[in-house]
Amino acid sequence: MLDRRTLLAAASAMLAAPVVAQPRRSGGFPADFLWGAATAGHQIEGNDTNSDFWLLESIKPTIFAEPVGDACNSFELWTRDLDLAKAIGLNSYRFSIEWSRIEPVAGQFSIALLDHYKAIIAGCHARGLQPVVTFSHWAVPIWFAARGGWTNPESPQLFARYCDRAARHLGDGIARAVTLNEPNGLLIAAAMVPPQAIMAQQPMLAEAARVTGSQRFVGGPAFGSARETLPNLIKAHRAGFAAIKAVRTTLPVGFSLAIVDEQAVGATALRDAKRQEFYGPWLETARQDDFVGIQNYSRNQWDATGLVALPATAKRDQIGNETYPASLANCARYVHAATGKPIFVTEHGIATEDDRDRVALIPAALAELKRAIDEGVPVIGYLHWSLIDNFEWVSGYRPKYGLATVDRTTFRRVPKPSAAVLGAIARRNAL
Repeated sequence: MLDRRTLLAAASAMLAAPVVAQPRRSGGFPADFLWGAATAGHQIEGNDTNSDFWLLESIKPTIFAEPVGDACNSFELWTRDLDLAKAIGLNSYRFSIEWSRIEPVAGQFSIALLDHYKAIIAGCHARGLQPVVTFSHWAVPIWFAARGGWTNPESPQLFARYCDRAARHLGDGIARAVTLNEPNGLLIAAAMVPPQAIMAQQPMLAEAARVTGSQRFVGGPAFGSARETLPNLIKAHRAGFAAIKAVRTTLPVGFSLAIVDEQAVGATALRDAKRQEFYGPWLETARQDDFVGIQNYSRNQWDATGLVALPATAKRDQIGNETYPASLANCARYVHAATGKPIFVTEHGIATEDDRDRVALIPAALAELKRAIDEGVPVIGYLHWSLIDNFEWVSGYRPKYGLATVDRTTFRRVPKPSAAVLGAIARRNAL
């Protein structure tokens, strides 16, 4: 449970939150709108020694800034996270069940770990939080990566087997299921990072192959394999979707799409070609799903020669991406137009040490999203990334996305002023 000091800190954050100019109201959000925050197992749980990321973070050489270690100790302290989400005023919580914990050895499923995640789902319901469950948030079991990961032609069936087993144990309590988190993310990264960044990963992956005795280890941020894995990832989503639906036909299932607000500069801009490259195959497969999760943090501008450089005056986040409040709504419009499906904002946020940036972004982006809803775009809900500051993959703990800080010695969670801003909007269901 949250301790008294943390609850007092939450109250203080509400009082300390800067006054933000509110847009003119045009009514509230839909009556059943989901307001929440998102997390991912590897980034908050800690000590998942069966994960491909755990191995890649700990071997030498590695591209990771630091290992995950204890993370936020959420494997033990998940009740604190749920109490925090409830205290903020949210009605939904997205988290991932970890494949590497549930199936640590191929074909061997842990009832104890399935029961662990079942307890989290029950804990959500007890607090009035609708559980949105991601079946694979990037991390995979070491044994899976040692078989070639998503390049293995058997990977879709292996994923479907896991989805079937997890859904049969957990499916009754899940509000919405996300099969794969940002399965197009590495495809975007592979096109955007310099070639030397891809080459820098090869010694790490080669060492992982040596350590595991595999011919080819494909795990973690394997940018160089992004195009090769695309067909199998699409097949895996379809197979996972079918497996979950076979257990519970009424459970809404989709995937989450990494998406940037791609904008065209000039009549011959490369924007449409980039959209097709980054999103086209996934938008096509989403037409068979119940919803599309979108995860947006920034925008790109493209002219006839390539990516337009950001001006010196552009607002940037902690890792150098442009912060553009309208980008989320623009992505919602684009994805709905391309798929005809309801949109679920499964991630949105900003990496910043200065919470005033987050305080400003949340209402500004939501005002734009509300305009899209008023235009007729069906939006299910908004989940902020992230509930707490956590492990941000190759960047380690430096980027701060959380609505709350975490002391990584005591694991105490302290809400930031932005938590009060989002919570107030969620309670009103209106800006």
